[in-house]
Amino acid sequence: MNADIRPIRTPAEQAFIAALDGLPASGDRLADLRLAAARSFAEHGLPHRRVEEWKYTDLRTLMREAVSVAGTAAVAEADARATLLREVEARRIVVANGAVVPELFDLADLEAGLTITTLASASAAGDEVLSRIGGILPGRYDAALALNTALAKDGVVITVASGTEIARPIHIAHVFAGTGAAASFARSLVVLGAGSKLTVVESFEGPQAMAYQANSATEFTVGDEAHLDVVRLQEDGDRAFHLSTLLFDVGRQAQVHAFTFGIGAAVARTSLYATLSGDSSQVGFNGATLLKGRQHADSTLLVDHQVPGCESRELFKTVLDDQTRGVFQGKIIVRQAAQKTDGRMMSRALALGDEAEMDNKPELEIFADDVQCGHGATCGAIDDDLLFYLRARGIPMKEAQSLLVQAFVGEAIETVEHDGLREALVERAEAWLKARA
Repeated sequence: MNADIRPIRTPAEQAFIAALDGLPASGDRLADLRLAAARSFAEHGLPHRRVEEWKYTDLRTLMREAVSVAGTAAVAEADARATLLREVEARRIVVANGAVVPELFDLADLEAGLTITTLASASAAGDEVLSRIGGILPGRYDAALALNTALAKDGVVITVASGTEIARPIHIAHVFAGTGAAASFARSLVVLGAGSKLTVVESFEGPQAMAYQANSATEFTVGDEAHLDVVRLQEDGDRAFHLSTLLFDVGRQAQVHAFTFGIGAAVARTSLYATLSGDSSQVGFNGATLLKGRQHADSTLLVDHQVPGCESRELFKTVLDDQTRGVFQGKIIVRQAAQKTDGRMMSRALALGDEAEMDNKPELEIFADDVQCGHGATCGAIDDDLLFYLRARGIPMKEAQSLLVQAFVGEAIETVEHDGLREALVERAEAWLKARA
């Protein structure tokens, strides 16, 4: 007689499963996706350290506390919270507690060929573009994405017509606004037609000393010969738990550059899944993370080369101060058909604190024989010779360290093409260093 084995669920898992019980039965693509994700989460739950992809970020242990889904934010508070990157000239959309704030949704003088709406509006109108949502699959169970798919009710939907170049960046400002701990979920979709061009900026921020949870996911479908730039700034509150997922499907001869910059949250995990499904495309996924105190930041990415002649580059820089912990897990997959693939992946970490820790795990999985691929990872302290060189010229110790750290992360930030965004990120890095000094 076989025993009926039931997994033991933590209070947080039970709370999420209870929230999923209220989902509508079915009826459209979003509802069907939500139900499928809810069933998947109920089956698998939160991952723990014995799950390889979450070995260094034990979600079951870290998400012990169950919090309710955040309610609607007041417009004035959402506006006041959205402070990041205001200096950059961009079309601004504020998403507070996972929902677009209509009063803070800039649709003035919309360029021809560009459409922007909310996920809720697109769903209510039965918009055909939603047939693409959920179409980019990570290839493995991802608890953060499953929860987002099941619980996100709003977000931003952007489409760019073929042959259209949008010069002004679109800035999606995610904020958490409220007086108590809660969880927010936002889901966005960006679709670029063939030969189009767009820059998307996402920022994340919230109050200090509040243990809120933010879970976002954005899907990017990039048409043939299209050009997409993505810049993300994560500066959540010091007790926040930040989970985000980026999914890319890249067409033929397309170019995609994405940069993530993280300095906030107690615990942050960014998962990036990219499928190169069109030949001769070029992608660059880069990032910089600066940590202090007891922060934990995890960058996990999977780049899947499915067709011939594509190029991928990844460069991630992590600065670790005090008792922080950084994680980089990157994998390049080269399918048998993906001949002439050129893939490079590098993670570099700079430890400023004796108790800081960095876990690097770059991987290659190659099934083709005519490729050029490589990966590497380093972790070390500030070069004593360089420090001595600066000190010998009368530069104080802290200032000399700051100059070297600035140069270290600067190599990654330089990959951002937009001048205003690049300068804004440099200023954020300088502010972080100044606060440390």
